[in-house]
Amino acid sequence: MAGLGGPPGGTPEGGPGGGEDEYRSVVFDESFVRAARLQEFSAQERITDHAPAVRRRPPLRRAGLSRQALILVVLIAVAFGTAIYMGVRHPYQSSGGERAAEPVRTTVVPLAPRDRVPGADDAAVLFAHSPAAHFRTAAEGVPLPGARRTAHFSEDQVMNALTTAKNYIVRSALDPDVLGGGQVRSVRVLLDPDQLQQFDESFEHPAADGRHAPTGWLIRFDPARAELADPEIRVDGSLRVVESDASTLDVTADHTMVYALRPAGDARAEESLFTVRRELHFRFDRDDLRLHQTRLVASYVQAGPLSCAEDSANHLRPLLAGQQARAGVPRGTDPFTSDNAPALCGTLAEGAQPQV
Repeated sequence: MAGLGGPPGGTPEGGPGGGEDEYRSVVFDESFVRAARLQEFSAQERITDHAPAVRRRPPLRRAGLSRQALILVVLIAVAFGTAIYMGVRHPYQSSGGERAAEPVRTTVVPLAPRDRVPGADDAAVLFAHSPAAHFRTAAEGVPLPGARRTAHFSEDQVMNALTTAKNYIVRSALDPDVLGGGQVRSVRVLLDPDQLQQFDESFEHPAADGRHAPTGWLIRFDPARAELADPEIRVDGSLRVVESDASTLDVTADHTMVYALRPAGDARAEESLFTVRRELHFRFDRDDLRLHQTRLVASYVQAGPLSCAEDSANHLRPLLAGQQARAGVPRGTDPFTSDNAPALCGTLAEGAQPQV
């Protein structure tokens, strides 16, 4: 006999009271009901408004979407910040930290005259009878060649390199303040920051070692010995630019400068000519072009009339009108020292002097 709590035949299979309910896995909780797109109107609403049996509910705003959007914004911000931190550069632009600090190589060769230095009361007479008679004066003697684009540099970038090289030549060899042994900042600001330490060491501790000779960076005379007699310095030479690789431009400058000098503080003394032949090798990367700076790679200077017995690393000490080179040889070269430039000296040809 069946119990009082169930039907006589027992609980039917699948009924609410027996076995496993096949719908038990479907849970119609509150969140499920709220998420339903269709909602049945109540009986009162259908009677009053004659509305259809169901209505479409507006979709609920999902909190998960907002969190995803927030995460996306954060990721974009992090990526943008990383790009700024690392530095967004031109694909050909080199990083300053990757560039090796290449020291400039300097060579200064004094040229000693065979006889006494010719002089005159007026430098114009000396210029007229010298090979510099046809030279231009000051910055006009450093004309810029036509600029043409290269495989990886625009015409403007090539012109920028040539202009910066010219500025260096003018400031380092034609500025009266620099020539008189005064300020050097106007030259220093044109150098790549990697070379500033070597530049400063050259003037703080000058040495004829091929690395720290101030006269390799610029032209300056011993102010206790000579001064300019004519500010119109005669100049002749050329500039040449080539692309050495996809990120570098090289400019080679070859100029001859002729100065009219007289003894320091003696305006009545005879004047004489002093000649400097200087070859400079400049290098530019894209940072240098953008900042109007350059890297001086090599400097080769021949200057005279000078005495080979005197040190020409710190200042040039010209032989003036009527003077003659002292007997002697330049300082010795130590073959056991690696950081030591060879002692060089040449003879100033007679044809390089004014024929007066």
